[in-house]
This record gives sequence, structure tokens and C-alpha cells, in this order.
Amino acid sequence: MEAVGKQGKLITAGEQGLTGLRLIAFFGVMYYAGLRPEEAVNLRKHNLLLPEEGWGELILEKANPAPGSAWSNSGERRDPGPLKHREEGEIRNIPCPPELTRLLHEHLRMHGTAADGRLFRAVGDDSDLYESTYYRTWRGARKAVLTEEEFASPLAKRPYDLRHAAVSTWLNAGVPATQVAEWAGHSVAVLLYVYAKCIEGQEDLARRRISDALKEIDHI
Repeated sequence: MEAVGKQGKLITAGEQGLTGLRLIAFFGVMYYAGLRPEEAVNLRKHNLLLPEEGWGELILEKANPAPGSAWSNSGERRDPGPLKHREEGEIRNIPCPPELTRLLHEHLRMHGTAADGRLFRAVGDDSDLYESTYYRTWRGARKAVLTEEEFASPLAKRPYDLRHAAVSTWLNAGVPATQVAEWAGHSVAVLLYVYAKCIEGQEDLARRRISDALKEIDHI
């Protein structure tokens, strides 16, 4: 995805009052850890394995999609269930880079959690975080950070694009596709299909690594 640096600025665009400040870490878990929005809204304090600083880990247990009351199994707006592509009870472990560790500590210090441990909730009470709230905040962040041409373009159009940026970053960093698929909650086949351009961009890096490996073998 283009202009990854600007997306880092977008998630910290907190000039939008208390709501914007409370959503910085929400956008951060998608950008730095590749969470889907329905996974981020269900993130709880006990899912965080965080040192004071440095690399930590997120342990995802459930997702909380919002198909609407007419379409959910429970009759409620949200429909809690297992992680996408996972059976009930399966978890997904995702590394938490130092930048996200810092954001999460700041969020907990400034905003605490809901009574059930959820990190992200509506301002003023413990009710669910609405899609309209974080979409409106994201649009305001784009307006504040991007140029007029960028704002009118598809660049970082949806909060979900932050997840795409995370997965693209992992692949471009040379992390094996099997590991990226595990972190992202994809099958390898889907990952390679959706992010084919990132994989193709790894050819030169792969050749250099093969050359380095052959040089090491020659010295044995």
C-alpha cells in the first residue's frame, strides 16, 4: 500500500476531541498488528502480553462482527464468535512491535477499559464502539493529514486499509508468507492471491539471500 508513512500520521491524528484520542490505539492495532476491525473492537486487556517497552504479543480469542440485528445469530447488532477462519476456542498470536506497545500503554493509562476489559468502547459508557464512530473519525484524520488530491484518492480510504498496510509491511520486510498468513489469520493461498504484488516484489531480495547462502556454503 502506498504512503505508509502517512498512515502512521493518520492514526495519531487526535485533533478530533476525546473520540479521536480514544481511537489512536484502535487504529494502531490494525496498522501495527494487522487486526480486522471486528477483532480490534473485541480486544481485551487480558489479550495483551506487554512489557514496559519493546516487543510484546497480542493473543486473539474472538471476533465481534456487526452484521446488524436482522442478520446476526443473536438478534443483536454485533454477533460475537470465533476468529475468522478459526474454530471455536482457537487463538491467534500476533507480535506487538514497540510502537504499538507504547500506544497500548498510553491508551490504558489515559482511558482504562470497559467493565469487561474491552479496550475500545463508546465515549461516556461501556457500550460497543460503532462503525460509524470510527469511520467518521478516520475520515476526519484523512482530511487533516492528506492533501486534497490524496483525500480524493483511494489512499487509506477505509480503516480496514490499515490491516492491508500491516500485512504488506510484513511481506515487504521478507517475513515468510506462511508466518504472515498465521499472524494475519489467512490461509497461505488467500494471502498469496490478495498480496501477490508484494510477493512478486520479493524476487530481488530472495536472489540476494540465495547468493549469501551459497557463499556461506562455499566457505564450509
